[in-house]
Parts: sequence; C-alpha cells; structure tokens
Amino acid sequence: MPTGRTAERPAVDVAASEAHASAATLHLDRIRWNVDAALGQFMDAQAGQAADECLPPLIEVIRGFVSGGKRLRPLFCVCGWVAAGGDVAAPAVFRVGAALELFHAFALIHDDVMDASAYRRGAPTVHRLLAQRVEERHGVATAERFGESAAILVGDICLVWSDELLHDSGVSPERLSGSRLFLNAMRTEIMAGQYLDVETGESGPSDELDRAWRVIRHKTAAYTVTRPLQIGAALAGAEESLLQACDAYGSPLGEAFQLRDDLLGVFGNPSVTGKSDLEDLRDGKRTVLVTLARQQATPGQGAALDELYGNPELGEEGADRLREIIRQTGAEDVVENMIRVRRDRALGALERAPVTEPARRSLAELAETATRRQR
Repeated sequence: MPTGRTAERPAVDVAASEAHASAATLHLDRIRWNVDAALGQFMDAQAGQAADECLPPLIEVIRGFVSGGKRLRPLFCVCGWVAAGGDVAAPAVFRVGAALELFHAFALIHDDVMDASAYRRGAPTVHRLLAQRVEERHGVATAERFGESAAILVGDICLVWSDELLHDSGVSPERLSGSRLFLNAMRTEIMAGQYLDVETGESGPSDELDRAWRVIRHKTAAYTVTRPLQIGAALAGAEESLLQACDAYGSPLGEAFQLRDDLLGVFGNPSVTGKSDLEDLRDGKRTVLVTLARQQATPGQGAALDELYGNPELGEEGADRLREIIRQTGAEDVVENMIRVRRDRALGALERAPVTEPARRSLAELAETATRRQR
C-alpha cells in the first residue's frame, strides 16, 4: 500500500502549527457543520453560474443527496490534517472534506444504479427520483431508462466538481501535489472494489472469501478511513511515519466498518439504518458474513441459502429464514468478533501513532462510532 514521502514541509496558505493543533479541541459535530457549509457555498456558486438552465434542477438533486450521511470521510480527513499539526480552524481543510463528500456522492449514485437500489438513507435513490419525475408522461420503462442515464450523469457531475472543489480549496499547489498519491490510489482502489463487487463467475469457497475481503479492502476500508486520513495528513505536511500510522490505524478500522455494515444490511432495523432490511439479501452480495455462513452450513442450510439468498422476489418469511440460518452457522458471532479484533488493533495502532492529542482523542471516538452502530 503506497504511503508516499514528503521531503520537506513547504508553507501552506492557511495558518498551520503543531502548537495550535495540540492546544485545540476537535468537535466532530462542528467539523460536520463546517463541511456542510462548504458544500452549500459550492452548490450556491454552481447554481449561480450554471452553463444551462437544465443544471439548477440537477444541482438541487445533488444538494438533497449530499445533505445526509455521516461525513466519515471528511471527519477522517480533518483528523489527518490535525494529526500532522494542521490548524483545525483552517477553512481550506473543510473544502477538501467537502470535495471528498462529493466524490462519495459520485460513488454512491453510480453504485445504486449498478445495484438497482430503490432507496438510500431512507429516501429514493437518485435514479429512482429522476425516473419518478417523468414516469407519468413517458411510462415506466422509458422513465427507468431515463433515470439511470441521468443518474450516471449526475454522478459524473459530482466527480468533476469534487476535483474542482479540491483544487479551489485554498491549499497550496505544493501540498495538493503531495496528497495526489493518496487521492489517485483511493480513486483507483474504489473502482477495483466496485468491479469485484459486480463481477460474476463461479469460484470455490476459499476464493469467495478472498474476493469478499478484497472488496472490503478496496471498496470500503481504504476509501473510508485510510486514504482520507492520509490525504488530510499529507496536506498538512506529514512525515512518512505518520502516513504509515494512518494505514496501521485505518486498514483494520475500515474493515471493521464494512463488516458492521454487512451485519446491519441483514439484521438492521430500517427505521434506524435508513435502508431496507431485504435489499442486501435480495442482491445476494458475496459478503464475508454470508460466505462464512455458506462454509459452515449443513447441506440443508446450504440448499436454503442457494434458494433464498439473491432471490429478487425474497419476502419477509424467506428473509427471516436466511437470518436464522446465518445465526445458526455461527457466522454472525464470528463477524462480531472480527469487528472487535479489528477495532482493538486500530486503537492499539493509534496509541503508538505520532499524532497530536486532539486528533488521537477524536480518532478514538470515531473508531467507536464506526464500529458500534445501532441496529
């Protein structure tokens, strides 16, 4: 996993000093608010200079889509910045965080199209929302095709604007160049993880588990925790030891985050998670959880898994049967233990990491937030 090296610490156009960072206190809700404000200002500017009258309605779709979410990637980015001595009050780092959130929106919008998902965060996905707007005039089939095509373009807009916001963030070109290694790695890794997630083909049980872990590492672990941390740290001029510490903390925590997400997708309460408790079961994604269940299943349980898991017509009765099988195989308990082990490993790496104390406290809090989400 590349880490990069910063040979010297060039000045940035925002005040940044380790003494300031060490004395400061990180308030995660305030960081979220500042990132939201940066996103809002950027959207206002785009609406005010729209190249065509078709764009303002799409901008409002994007604005609505990015209004939700936990802001984990911006939070880790800001923590990485402060860990390396960056000024927690610097406006530039919140614009960088907003750029990461737009990249996240791009990835989610396209992911929902590929998965044919109907809901995201308790609301219609972008392709379904756009389809609903023309369904009465053009019929269901045409509306669905339009919604998918338009959503791909909306996702592309988010990708382009993410880059624009990053380069206009106010961070000096030298520091932006220093973070490019991690940004490029993040972009490529998530594409690889997404491809593995949608690729079809026959493989044995051991290959299935290996694939499931590769999806987690590329699509979620590095993208959610490690790379945002490293981007923020590099922007503040981090030394190699800190960049490596970001990986030592981020990799196990990112894996634990996705393992928790997989459990929530099967056992979560939709009113809490904001997503259907049937969608993951109907999609039949090859997660670590279900792969482990298959490995431990009796012949009868395995036959039921083959019949029910990935069935697009799966109902509540079949879903309950799947959940019962997953529990009976012990896969749920194994994954819970995997989460604990990885969270502890991340916290152990954090204790040894050469970071400022405000960043250490906030990263410890984020480790709990990311892995102990309610069902």
